[in-house]
Amino acid sequence: MSKYRTPHLGIYSQSQYPPYYNSHHYNSPYLTSSNISPAAITAPSESTTRRPAPPTPGKEEAVPARRGSDGKLRGRKRVSDPTPPLDSDIERVFIWDLDETIIIFHSLLTGTFSSRFGKDSSKAVSLGLWMEEMIFNLADSRLFFNDLEECDQVHIDDVASDDNGQDLSTYNFGSDGFQSPAGAGSLCLGSGVHGGVDWMRKLAFRYRRVKEIYNTYKNNVGGLLGSPKREEWLQLRREMEVLTDLWLTQALKSLALINSRPNCVNVLVTTTQLIPALSKVLLYGLGSAFPIENIYSATKTGKESCFERVSQRFGRRAVYVVIGDGAEEESVAKKKNMPFWRVSCRPDLEALSHALELDYL
Repeated sequence: MSKYRTPHLGIYSQSQYPPYYNSHHYNSPYLTSSNISPAAITAPSESTTRRPAPPTPGKEEAVPARRGSDGKLRGRKRVSDPTPPLDSDIERVFIWDLDETIIIFHSLLTGTFSSRFGKDSSKAVSLGLWMEEMIFNLADSRLFFNDLEECDQVHIDDVASDDNGQDLSTYNFGSDGFQSPAGAGSLCLGSGVHGGVDWMRKLAFRYRRVKEIYNTYKNNVGGLLGSPKREEWLQLRREMEVLTDLWLTQALKSLALINSRPNCVNVLVTTTQLIPALSKVLLYGLGSAFPIENIYSATKTGKESCFERVSQRFGRRAVYVVIGDGAEEESVAKKKNMPFWRVSCRPDLEALSHALELDYL
């Protein structure tokens, strides 16, 4: 890990934390499912045909793609993030990757995690598939992914300018004629090419409702998904935490430390499409760490473009720290002279929280 110097951060390096780097294998003999109590999370009652994991280009590419998104995910040109227009009081922005940084997901499906850390491969794949189904069940049944998959956006407010503010409390999304007989894909061919003002307004309605659902249930996904699937999801969360040696719990510690600071903020930039990304955030209990306005999907534009948006939003006076496991975020961070904290194993997360506790970051 390279050392970085910024006006606020000084020099730091993960090598400052040797106790956390004795081994890349973190097999605790004391971990059992009985001592884990994840947040109340559930899965939706509707069942759907399993689809591939939300795409994360360049990461765990062995997962076969059954619903292609390359080259056809188009949306209206973005507008400035309206909430907030500029967080000028923020001094430090932590830009997080999602998969294999905060959560373990794709590496379960490909076997990478089990082979690297000496875990049961069949158990890992089974949990990965279970998680995949829950992610898409929630995205489809509650977050309009069937309608929005072909009209993916970078940010939840990117089509807000097409919303006329109509009361949606009694609005019937199922019968508003949003999807044309030819399919929504033909209506999202590129910037400025869409299905007309009426159709764009209906698209904006859906993103507004997604935002309302996220804000309502970000700390109570169990209330959104209901019993009996809630209990099923709790069981999955427990088993995932046991298998990954409390990886998510350790990541949540760092996220909470950052959120406890009035001058710092967590931002998520992920290569997953926006709606499945929101589904992941909710199901993994990350809603309290990431306001929906702080979540960006790099599926269409790449991470450099998203980093630029984040920089424009919070201003040049803020210090930006990038946390991730992939080459893309590391390359962009280096290009933009942003400190980068690599997460390749659980001890990296322990070292991160230790650095935060000591105010090194």
